[in-house]
Amino acid sequence: MIMAEPVTAGTEVPHDAGHTKVFPPLDPANVSPQLIWLALTFVVLYVLLSRVVLPRIGEVIEERKDRIKRDLAAAERLKAETEKALASYEKALADARANASGIARQTRDSLNAEVDKERTAVEDQLARKLADAEASIAATKAKALGSVKDIAGDTVMAIVSALTGGSLPKDEADRAVSASGANK
Repeated sequence: MIMAEPVTAGTEVPHDAGHTKVFPPLDPANVSPQLIWLALTFVVLYVLLSRVVLPRIGEVIEERKDRIKRDLAAAERLKAETEKALASYEKALADARANASGIARQTRDSLNAEVDKERTAVEDQLARKLADAEASIAATKAKALGSVKDIAGDTVMAIVSALTGGSLPKDEADRAVSASGANK
Protein backbone atom coordinates (compact mmCIF):
# COMPACT_ATOMS: atom_id res chain seq x y z
CA MET A 1 0.00 0.00 0.00
CA ILE A 2 1.11 3.30 -0.76
CA MET A 3 1.04 5.82 1.82
CA ALA A 4 0.28 9.28 0.86
CA GLU A 5 2.10 12.11 2.29
CA PRO A 6 0.09 14.42 4.38
CA VAL A 7 -1.05 17.56 2.47
CA THR A 8 -1.38 20.74 4.37
CA ALA A 9 -3.46 23.58 2.96
CA GLY A 10 -2.84 27.16 3.89
CA THR A 11 -2.04 30.61 2.65
CA GLU A 12 1.42 30.88 3.97
CA VAL A 13 4.30 30.90 1.59
CA PRO A 14 7.40 29.27 2.89
CA HIS A 15 10.30 31.68 3.28
CA ASP A 16 12.67 29.64 1.30
CA ALA A 17 10.40 29.13 -1.69
CA GLY A 18 12.91 30.06 -4.38
CA HIS A 19 12.42 33.72 -5.15
CA THR A 20 15.85 34.27 -6.40
CA LYS A 21 15.02 36.24 -9.59
CA VAL A 22 14.41 40.04 -9.53
CA PHE A 23 11.41 41.61 -11.32
CA PRO A 24 12.78 42.37 -14.85
CA PRO A 25 11.90 46.10 -15.06
CA LEU A 26 13.62 46.62 -11.74
CA ASP A 27 16.66 44.52 -12.59
CA PRO A 28 19.75 46.76 -12.60
CA ALA A 29 21.16 44.82 -15.55
CA ASN A 30 18.22 45.82 -17.77
CA VAL A 31 18.27 49.62 -17.07
CA SER A 32 20.48 50.62 -20.05
CA PRO A 33 18.40 48.86 -22.71
CA GLN A 34 15.24 50.33 -21.13
CA LEU A 35 16.66 53.83 -21.31
CA ILE A 36 17.61 53.30 -24.96
CA TRP A 37 14.10 52.06 -25.77
CA LEU A 38 12.64 54.97 -23.86
CA ALA A 39 14.72 57.48 -25.83
CA LEU A 40 13.92 55.72 -29.14
CA THR A 41 10.17 55.66 -28.37
CA PHE A 42 10.26 59.32 -27.33
CA VAL A 43 12.02 60.33 -30.57
CA VAL A 44 9.57 58.32 -32.72
CA LEU A 45 6.55 59.78 -30.90
CA TYR A 46 8.03 63.28 -31.12
CA VAL A 47 8.65 62.95 -34.87
CA LEU A 48 5.20 61.41 -35.42
CA LEU A 49 3.49 64.18 -33.44
CA SER A 50 5.52 67.03 -34.91
CA ARG A 51 5.35 65.84 -38.56
CA VAL A 52 1.88 64.31 -38.80
CA VAL A 53 -0.48 65.05 -35.93
CA LEU A 54 0.41 68.64 -34.99
CA PRO A 55 0.28 69.97 -38.60
CA ARG A 56 -3.20 68.50 -39.00
CA ILE A 57 -4.31 70.04 -35.70
CA GLY A 58 -2.73 73.34 -36.80
CA GLU A 59 -4.64 73.20 -40.09
CA VAL A 60 -7.88 72.59 -38.25
CA ILE A 61 -7.17 75.47 -35.85
CA GLU A 62 -6.21 77.76 -38.73
CA GLU A 63 -9.37 76.79 -40.64
CA ARG A 64 -11.46 77.57 -37.55
CA LYS A 65 -9.74 80.96 -37.19
CA ASP A 66 -10.45 81.73 -40.85
CA ARG A 67 -14.07 80.62 -40.50
CA ILE A 68 -14.49 82.76 -37.38
CA LYS A 69 -12.97 85.77 -39.21
CA ARG A 70 -15.31 85.17 -42.19
CA ASP A 71 -18.31 84.84 -39.88
CA LEU A 72 -17.37 88.03 -38.01
CA ALA A 73 -16.88 89.88 -41.30
CA ALA A 74 -20.25 88.61 -42.56
CA ALA A 75 -21.88 89.64 -39.27
CA GLU A 76 -20.37 93.13 -39.55
CA ARG A 77 -21.52 93.39 -43.17
CA LEU A 78 -25.03 92.26 -42.26
CA LYS A 79 -25.06 94.67 -39.31
CA ALA A 80 -24.07 97.54 -41.61
CA GLU A 81 -26.76 96.51 -44.12
CA THR A 82 -29.32 96.30 -41.32
CA GLU A 83 -28.38 99.74 -40.04
CA LYS A 84 -28.58 101.11 -43.58
CA ALA A 85 -31.99 99.50 -44.11
CA LEU A 86 -33.17 100.82 -40.74
CA ALA A 87 -32.00 104.33 -41.61
CA SER A 88 -33.75 104.07 -44.97
CA TYR A 89 -36.92 102.85 -43.26
CA GLU A 90 -36.81 105.68 -40.71
CA LYS A 91 -36.27 108.23 -43.52
CA ALA A 92 -39.18 106.79 -45.51
CA LEU A 93 -41.33 106.84 -42.38
CA ALA A 94 -40.40 110.47 -41.68
CA ASP A 95 -41.13 111.39 -45.32
CA ALA A 96 -44.49 109.61 -45.13
CA ARG A 97 -45.35 111.43 -41.90
CA ALA A 98 -44.38 114.78 -43.43
CA ASN A 99 -46.41 113.96 -46.54
CA ALA A 100 -49.40 112.91 -44.45
CA SER A 101 -49.06 116.09 -42.39
CA GLY A 102 -48.99 118.16 -45.57
CA ILE A 103 -52.05 116.38 -46.95
CA ALA A 104 -53.88 116.84 -43.66
CA ARG A 105 -52.97 120.54 -43.55
CA GLN A 106 -54.04 121.01 -47.18
CA THR A 107 -57.34 119.17 -46.54
CA ARG A 108 -57.93 121.18 -43.36
CA ASP A 109 -57.24 124.45 -45.20
CA SER A 110 -59.56 123.54 -48.09
CA LEU A 111 -62.30 122.48 -45.65
CA ASN A 112 -61.84 125.69 -43.66
CA ALA A 113 -62.10 127.73 -46.89
CA GLU A 114 -65.24 125.81 -47.89
CA VAL A 115 -66.76 126.28 -44.42
CA ASP A 116 -65.92 130.00 -44.52
CA LYS A 117 -67.52 130.28 -47.97
CA GLU A 118 -70.65 128.48 -46.76
CA ARG A 119 -70.75 130.60 -43.59
CA THR A 120 -70.45 133.79 -45.65
CA ALA A 121 -73.26 132.61 -47.95
CA VAL A 122 -75.48 131.71 -44.98
CA GLU A 123 -74.69 135.02 -43.24
CA ASP A 124 -75.54 136.94 -46.44
CA GLN A 125 -78.77 134.99 -46.79
CA LEU A 126 -79.64 135.63 -43.13
CA ALA A 127 -78.79 139.33 -43.54
CA ARG A 128 -81.16 139.53 -46.57
CA LYS A 129 -83.91 137.73 -44.67
CA LEU A 130 -83.34 139.98 -41.64
CA ALA A 131 -83.50 143.09 -43.84
CA ASP A 132 -86.71 141.76 -45.46
CA ALA A 133 -88.15 140.99 -42.01
CA GLU A 134 -87.21 144.45 -40.71
CA ALA A 135 -88.79 146.07 -43.79
CA SER A 136 -91.91 143.95 -43.28
CA ILE A 137 -92.02 144.87 -39.59
CA ALA A 138 -91.54 148.55 -40.45
CA ALA A 139 -94.34 148.38 -43.04
CA THR A 140 -96.62 146.55 -40.61
CA LYS A 141 -95.76 149.09 -37.91
CA ALA A 142 -96.45 152.01 -40.24
CA LYS A 143 -99.74 150.43 -41.29
CA ALA A 144 -100.58 149.72 -37.64
CA LEU A 145 -99.70 153.29 -36.64
CA GLY A 146 -101.82 154.58 -39.51
CA SER A 147 -104.67 152.44 -38.30
CA VAL A 148 -104.16 153.58 -34.71
CA LYS A 149 -105.15 157.12 -35.70
CA ASP A 150 -108.35 155.86 -37.26
CA ILE A 151 -109.02 153.52 -34.33
CA ALA A 152 -108.28 156.31 -31.85
CA GLY A 153 -110.72 158.62 -33.71
CA ASP A 154 -113.40 155.91 -33.72
CA THR A 155 -112.75 155.27 -30.03
CA VAL A 156 -113.04 159.00 -29.21
CA MET A 157 -116.34 159.16 -31.10
CA ALA A 158 -117.64 156.10 -29.23
CA ILE A 159 -116.57 157.47 -25.84
CA VAL A 160 -118.10 160.89 -26.50
CA SER A 161 -121.26 159.25 -27.75
CA ALA A 162 -121.43 157.02 -24.66
CA LEU A 163 -120.74 159.86 -22.24
CA THR A 164 -122.81 162.61 -23.78
CA GLY A 165 -125.29 160.61 -25.68
CA GLY A 166 -124.69 162.72 -28.79
CA SER A 167 -122.48 162.08 -31.78
CA LEU A 168 -119.17 163.73 -32.65
CA PRO A 169 -118.25 164.34 -36.28
CA LYS A 170 -115.31 162.29 -37.61
CA ASP A 171 -113.10 165.26 -38.53
CA GLU A 172 -113.37 166.73 -35.02
CA ALA A 173 -112.47 163.37 -33.50
CA ASP A 174 -109.41 163.19 -35.78
CA ARG A 175 -108.33 166.71 -34.78
CA ALA A 176 -108.72 165.84 -31.10
CA VAL A 177 -106.57 162.71 -31.54
CA SER A 178 -103.92 164.68 -33.46
CA ALA A 179 -103.86 167.39 -30.85
CA SER A 180 -103.38 164.89 -28.04
CA GLY A 181 -100.27 163.34 -29.71
CA ALA A 182 -101.59 159.80 -29.86
CA ASN A 183 -100.00 159.11 -33.21
CA LYS A 184 -96.44 159.52 -31.99
